[in-house]
Amino acid sequence: MQPFHPEPHIAAAVSSDAKGGKKRGTYNCGRCGLPKKGHDCSVKTPTSASSATPSHSSLSAVSAPSSASAARRSPPHLRRALSFDDDAGGLDPSEPADAWPEAADPDSAGLPGNLLWEVLRRLPPARLLTAAKVCRGWREMTRTLWRAAEELRLRVPARVQVGFVASMLQKCPGIVKLSLRMASDVDSTMLACIAFSCPNLAFLDISISDTAVNRINGGELGRFVADKKSLKSLKMEGCFNLGGFVLCSSSLSTLWLSDLFSLSKMVINCPQLREISLEFAHRENDSTDLTTMVEGLGRSCPRLQNIHISSMRLSHAAVLALTAAQLRGLRMLSLVLGSEVTDASVAAIASSYLNLELLDLSGSSVSDSGINMICNVFSETLTRLLLALCPNVTSSGIQFATAQLPHLELMDCGMTICEPNSYNPTADENNCKLRKTSITNLHLTNQKLIIKHSCLKKLSLWGCSGLDALYLNCPQLNDLNLNSCRNLHPERLLLQCPSLENVHASGCQDMLIGAIQSQVCNAFTAMENPSPCKRLPDGSKRVRVPHLVNTESPEDEKKRTRNKKRLCNVLVD
Repeated sequence: MQPFHPEPHIAAAVSSDAKGGKKRGTYNCGRCGLPKKGHDCSVKTPTSASSATPSHSSLSAVSAPSSASAARRSPPHLRRALSFDDDAGGLDPSEPADAWPEAADPDSAGLPGNLLWEVLRRLPPARLLTAAKVCRGWREMTRTLWRAAEELRLRVPARVQVGFVASMLQKCPGIVKLSLRMASDVDSTMLACIAFSCPNLAFLDISISDTAVNRINGGELGRFVADKKSLKSLKMEGCFNLGGFVLCSSSLSTLWLSDLFSLSKMVINCPQLREISLEFAHRENDSTDLTTMVEGLGRSCPRLQNIHISSMRLSHAAVLALTAAQLRGLRMLSLVLGSEVTDASVAAIASSYLNLELLDLSGSSVSDSGINMICNVFSETLTRLLLALCPNVTSSGIQFATAQLPHLELMDCGMTICEPNSYNPTADENNCKLRKTSITNLHLTNQKLIIKHSCLKKLSLWGCSGLDALYLNCPQLNDLNLNSCRNLHPERLLLQCPSLENVHASGCQDMLIGAIQSQVCNAFTAMENPSPCKRLPDGSKRVRVPHLVNTESPEDEKKRTRNKKRLCNVLVD
């Protein structure tokens, strides 16, 4: 039988494609390689052509294509090698990476499609743009990634125009979550760009660096929220220039606004709102009427569960307005920097909201009597209690809270137990007034704190310079903050906390730091006993049980090995 020879023009076409590789689309037939114009292809399927071709060494490069290229060109998704088609093998962008073929693709530098997808999807936007320049396969994959992206975190450098953000957002028409770290100024043009480029946006987070200015006013923000019908979460920093705003949305459930100042009007009509955080600038000339604002929240946002308000103008009247709102689903309440919030305010909160899980009254004038009311009402529900910068709280109140709140997991008592005339040189100007208030209330020095709790996981005693002795017996405690506890004696420190992972000791004495390291190391050395001890029948002597006689279960052995590998970090810097 005469050997089969391919036609010269077909072989030339294949060899030219194999050598240099085309950089643009082709008008040749995707089956036989002949020009499409006036051409009636006689090759019906690639399988028939390959079966009709005998295996010959001189034809292996032509008639025996690789399995990857055969899979890529197999029906029903016949695609030309250099096609302008945008679909990547018929893959739906919403499908996971395992929908890509596992065989190596010659157009993707020999990497399997699913592996390349997993690698590229972990790159930041700038690196992804660079990866698109590697080859054609990577460029197609990055295009698909941009189209399939639902979340984008972007840092905008200084002196960058809004066109940069617009070009990035146009690549992601299906974006749902957008996070912008702005080092350049933000104005209404940026909001208009986001509204136009992200029709399905549900989560928006705009953070402002120290060098940038947020120039968005209240009217522009209100129009943006009203136009985005699918917006569920809005977080924005640097809201100095809002002035006043009216937010109306039937879908918004989370609202965070920081750096607010002198709001003339604030109306929030969001029936689905469940979490709100309003942080005001720490300025004494703030003219915002918080009482009227809180009354409006109770009427227009009945489903609120988490409330955080940080303002130096918080008063007992604002707390009474909040309790009158009767928010039945309220679970977390944070009223920070309100020096006029007193024990009477705590009584009003305790009488209206009985199911609080978090209570933050940092910077208030609450005393030990207020802590007693908190313990009596929230003993079964409260898991997080924050009383930092409360000058009227003593070590007795802290001990009582830990003894009466069995489900407590986090407690912050920073700058509560302070020595007379204490001064923190690292304090910023915003907290100067609070620190002067704490100084004027002279505390008893040499206070002792004893805490024994089975559920406590995080304890913060930063800045408690009046603390002289500390005894902790907390098996679940994993984070302890003792920063600036300058008068804590090393001989009066006892840490019985086997689960400790981090101890913050910046600003402490060197002897105290050494005592902390010594106790932590001794605690973990005691846990490294490879075999248990057992007494003799007469009870006279303790001996080690041999390894072969050890009746310890495999689960206990694994737990002991895991505990032995755990180390505690003493953070000084």
